[in-house]
Amino acid sequence: MINSMPYIPKNLRLLLLLSSSSIKSCPFPLSLRPFSPRSFSLSTLFSSTSSSSMEKHEAIDNGSKSSNSFVFNKRRAEGIDKTDKNKRNLERKSQRLNPSNTIAYAQILGTGMDTQDTSSSVLLFFDKQRFIFNAGEGLQRFCTEHKIKLSKIDHVFLSRVCSETAGGLPGLLLTLAGIGEEGLSVNVWGPSDLNYLVDAMKSFIPRAAMVHTRSFGPSSTPDPIVLVNDEVVKISAIVLKPCHSEEDSGNKSDELSVVYVCELPEILGKFDLEKAKKVFGVRPGPKYSKLQSGQSVKSDERDITVYPSDVMGPSLPGPIVFLVDCPTESHAAALFSVNSLESYYSCPDDQTNGTKFVNCIIHLSPSYVTSSPTYQSWMKKFHSTQHILAGHQRKNMAFPILKASSRIAARLNYLCPQFFPAPGFWPSQLADNSIIDPTLSNECSSSNLAESITAENLLKFNLRPLAIRGMDRSFIPAQLTSSEVVDELLSEIPEIKDKSEEIKLFWNKQHNKTIIEKLWLTESNTVLPSCLEDIRRDDMEFVLLGTGSSQPSKYRNVSAIYIDLFSRGSLLLDCGEGTLGQLKRRYGLDGADEAVKKMRCIWISHIHADHHAGLARILALRSKLLKGVTHEPVIVVGPRPLKRFLDAYQRLEDLDMEFLDCRSTTATSWASLESEGDAKGSLFSEGSPIQSVFKRSDIPTDDSSVLLCLKNLKKVLRETGLEDLISFPVVHCPQAFGVVIKAAERVNSIGVQIPGWKMVYSGDTRPCPEIVEASRDATVLIHEATFEDALIEEALAKNHSTTKEAIDMGSSAGVYRIVLTHFSQRYPKIPVIDESHMHSTCIAFDLMSINMADLQVLPKVLPYFKTLFRDEMAEDEDDVAMDDLKEKAL
Repeated sequence: MINSMPYIPKNLRLLLLLSSSSIKSCPFPLSLRPFSPRSFSLSTLFSSTSSSSMEKHEAIDNGSKSSNSFVFNKRRAEGIDKTDKNKRNLERKSQRLNPSNTIAYAQILGTGMDTQDTSSSVLLFFDKQRFIFNAGEGLQRFCTEHKIKLSKIDHVFLSRVCSETAGGLPGLLLTLAGIGEEGLSVNVWGPSDLNYLVDAMKSFIPRAAMVHTRSFGPSSTPDPIVLVNDEVVKISAIVLKPCHSEEDSGNKSDELSVVYVCELPEILGKFDLEKAKKVFGVRPGPKYSKLQSGQSVKSDERDITVYPSDVMGPSLPGPIVFLVDCPTESHAAALFSVNSLESYYSCPDDQTNGTKFVNCIIHLSPSYVTSSPTYQSWMKKFHSTQHILAGHQRKNMAFPILKASSRIAARLNYLCPQFFPAPGFWPSQLADNSIIDPTLSNECSSSNLAESITAENLLKFNLRPLAIRGMDRSFIPAQLTSSEVVDELLSEIPEIKDKSEEIKLFWNKQHNKTIIEKLWLTESNTVLPSCLEDIRRDDMEFVLLGTGSSQPSKYRNVSAIYIDLFSRGSLLLDCGEGTLGQLKRRYGLDGADEAVKKMRCIWISHIHADHHAGLARILALRSKLLKGVTHEPVIVVGPRPLKRFLDAYQRLEDLDMEFLDCRSTTATSWASLESEGDAKGSLFSEGSPIQSVFKRSDIPTDDSSVLLCLKNLKKVLRETGLEDLISFPVVHCPQAFGVVIKAAERVNSIGVQIPGWKMVYSGDTRPCPEIVEASRDATVLIHEATFEDALIEEALAKNHSTTKEAIDMGSSAGVYRIVLTHFSQRYPKIPVIDESHMHSTCIAFDLMSINMADLQVLPKVLPYFKTLFRDEMAEDEDDVAMDDLKEKAL
């Protein structure tokens, strides 16, 4: 939360010492100073700057000298931090299972997200075992909000291997690997394409040994492939490989899909004690237990063998659940050719021996498949089975799934709609259940199958105990509408209505001067930069899609910034898990598709998963949307190890992209383009000041292809009205970068040449000279501020910045506006900020949209956030714990 009075704990003395020697007064050279987290102390930080271990930088301003230095964790920057130690290849501990008293149910998680960008996940729950089917993007975030402990998961099953079903798997595995001293292991099952996914993930999951992958292909026998078979459940897989039609050919992700069959063991009948004792002469004792467990025994009083069937009542067959994923009608047609399914089909009054009754089928197939005549004909083969349609159903779009973040988004929209437009995932035409798009009526026409229902979040089908078997809606969250959120807000904070009206005045030019004089008498840097004079609203707007660090949380998604250049195209800076879902929440389903189609360049700062785990989903969707349309591949600029992931992943899905190493887009590399020389640049060359911190890649590069890609990027920049996209090294981990984006000059309405704006994004970093130099006179700096000022030691250990350090970086460079982002998830809603330093700064929230024409009023809304979040706690214990676990994994 925002503090009007600075909080000064014991360890903040360090920060005060730093601030007493302001960065503004430091002309350079500035040195990067490594420190050891184990031996960190004030004396270490302020020891002599002549140490031989110091990395020196060349003078930038007039060659003047200064003893000031930037401090960082050198081991972490070099990728040899102690948290990266190898862990043992742990096997899952076997657990003692008791099928007789097991609670068991299947539960829907996420229904494919309200934004329809992932496949539904299904939890199969037992007392001491958990199974997850599909792990799309947003799964962790959904489970965090609803307190579903993914750390208890034993197995993950994929119905297909693609970004739609497995986009959340890397983040989930990293989280599990970071739990405890040695991490948790998990078994991942999927069709044979799973091997491609695992090979791709190895490039950024350092503890890949913690993942036990089990891939399988189509069986050569008519029987299902048994994957798990214990006292509690038998899980088998039936692989569907359809005959390709012309429209399906070349679609890699649709090669194989899986029908999972989950069979619980039968429940033995009641033991007849009197019969065992009086009729068969078995005395009370251990023999009773043997009979109940299915073993034969000798009678104590007669010379006979007593069988379990002699003294046990009739057994009850165990419940059976199917999970079916047919992504195309070709897959649906393949269902009829699976002979092993014959034993599960049933008809009215069918008493045929050997027929198994399927209690529930969860259909993960999209609605256009489940509503097709072929699929419905197959469904009718299961008499009295409960069908749950968990594919992409229109009904599920009416209300947000991530209620915690959507509630905050609705509140922010009420307070300041200019920076927080109404989210696209609450379309007014869908807020009323009585209004359904008539063109999609087939999606809801399940009434012809009496036992079919549309899935809802957290809907359960109870399997055991027998007394409660069947549908359970008691856990389905209450529906939430934006109007309810606003009513709740006005009830809690009545004065927020007046605050909203005050904010509106900032956009009213005739009142602007009065408001500024009244509320911002002490504000500095109020002179409007020449690049913003008469700027049009269709020039540029950037949307902060994710503003949290480490892993998605209830309130903040992970890093992504969408740069909308309107008719000229768009760019994306970083792409954490769930970025596509955030685009859909901001722009709606159709609007997000347009936003993805017009992306010309995606820039990734470094290889940590919270900055790139959503990339494959975006690229695969763009390729699909533009299939058959004349277009150019999107250019992905990132650290070289990212190419390993993308190259391996392209065996699964077409990504339709060109890759360019960040080091090839430094200022030096761009200069080399002009002379057609070496495109690698010299920042990382042997003997350079930064070389020991930023390791060189061991992947060979083709200089000619680099030059060609640079030329293509130059063409993209020219067509989008940009002049420069320059990467620069920062201090966080090996090959971590920030970026400068500069617009080309423009001519205003009276023919005067106006300089272009300049945006800088820091990526993840400690304060360093490169940030200051790159940000010189920038229009806006988007800087990470992971930790509050009091947590300087954690910031140093993990090579992140505190809020004050981020602000100092921008202030020392003469930046017009600073936007703070990438907050630790220990600050669930609003970070701890010293308001006295925020005269040119604003804190970011998810889905915040900032038009360049509105930069002047950007800092003015900060005090109003204080009112909006006045009753909020600064910490949430669950989020803090999970954040610490994930940061260990990273």
